[in-house]
Amino acid sequence: MELLRNIRETIQKYSMLSDRDHVLIGLSGGPDSVCLAVILDKLREDFNLSLSAVYIDHSLRPDEVQREQEFCERLCEELRIDFYARKIDVKTYSGSTGINLQEAARELRYAAYEEVSLGINAGIIALGHNADDQAETVLMRLFRGSGRKGMTGIPPKRNIELRGKSQGVRVNKNILIIRPLIEIERSEIEKFLLLNSGLLPLDSKLCFMVDGSNLKEDYFRNWIRLSLMEKIKGKNPAVVRDICRTAGILREEEQYLELIVTKTLMRLISRKSDSSIELFLIPLEKIETPILRRVLRRALDATSGLRGITFTHIEDIINLLRKGRAGDSINLPGEVRVVREYSILNITSDKPLALSEYDVQPPCEIKVKEAGLILKASFEEKGGDPGDGRTSVLLDAGRMTFPLKIRARTAGDFFYPLGFGKKKKLQDFFVDEKIPREERARTPIVVSGNDIICVAGFRADDRFKVTGQTEKLLRLNISKAG
Repeated sequence: MELLRNIRETIQKYSMLSDRDHVLIGLSGGPDSVCLAVILDKLREDFNLSLSAVYIDHSLRPDEVQREQEFCERLCEELRIDFYARKIDVKTYSGSTGINLQEAARELRYAAYEEVSLGINAGIIALGHNADDQAETVLMRLFRGSGRKGMTGIPPKRNIELRGKSQGVRVNKNILIIRPLIEIERSEIEKFLLLNSGLLPLDSKLCFMVDGSNLKEDYFRNWIRLSLMEKIKGKNPAVVRDICRTAGILREEEQYLELIVTKTLMRLISRKSDSSIELFLIPLEKIETPILRRVLRRALDATSGLRGITFTHIEDIINLLRKGRAGDSINLPGEVRVVREYSILNITSDKPLALSEYDVQPPCEIKVKEAGLILKASFEEKGGDPGDGRTSVLLDAGRMTFPLKIRARTAGDFFYPLGFGKKKKLQDFFVDEKIPREERARTPIVVSGNDIICVAGFRADDRFKVTGQTEKLLRLNISKAG
């Protein structure tokens, strides 16, 4: 059987299946997913597979859903495939998120696949995308101005990391999405089902269902499939194969470029968390634009995802990087901010925290959570270690009024930096010390009454320095919170 042999070759080429895999099939009842279910059933013994399938009702075609679901359930019963069904509300989700129906359907559909796969402990999700789907996707992305990565089309397989619950237990799991039909043309699939309907344990007059919405040219993809591709095939009957070959070449080149991006990004990261990433500015500025775009996309993806991020947004970041000044920033979709600081580019989805006020009555230890610092205050005997002036400061407590306060900076703040000898605006001090603008708002200012006695972590005030007349000492220790 030629089709089975070709699909087996695709599975082996991309290492899609291993021994004893549990595979969840996305089953719509259409020719592609029916063919996929039949073929995987034929390969069940070769790989010792466990097979399950899920039908998803998108709440868009109520007149057709019952027939489709019954068809899929009967097919699975005859093929001894465990059957599941899920319902998603695409219109409501589209309305609440502002994305179009097609994108909303895709997001909810994949979320349903992932939820079922976690619940039944299936490590593989098999989908029925074929070579025509691949060619149509490449053309659609070409018309929308996609870059090289978009032109690679639909990946034959990809890994996703899922977090959720399976049988009441919280799990983190890697799931593999595979597309065994990705190198098979739609005409081959339909011909296989029609000529070999005896393979289906169903009425041979109904070997697959037809989704009526796929026959309307209202959607861009449908117009490409029903109109444009048919015209191109009139000039080049091998257009599907040719486009898929081009996508494959680009995919191989893309994999190589992604290795370069990974190595480049690893050298650039100054600090990283789940919601932010800081990149060293000087080496970042030297990267050639084609690689820089990819590095920035990868950095965004690692912190907040790429939803809503366009080519224009990436160009805006590059413009900020090359023409902006310290403290300049731009806002991106998903409440992401990109801030150009003195030595780093900060990409973050963290919301700036307003610094709270804290009373300081020694001896005490205060966690300034907004700044990620701990301040310890204690009285000492005269003659102690003067400290480094930044993380450990010894001051004249006799000149202070207690309790002291920790607060954020305010307009018009000034102090007398220790060793500077004269009055200085706090704003000017921050600029001279190259303290990033975002960090200034959460830098703790320790005050006695209206007077600044210390800019925590940076400098004490000369008016409160220890002298020969000092009788009572205050020690301030500033450290990072663990």
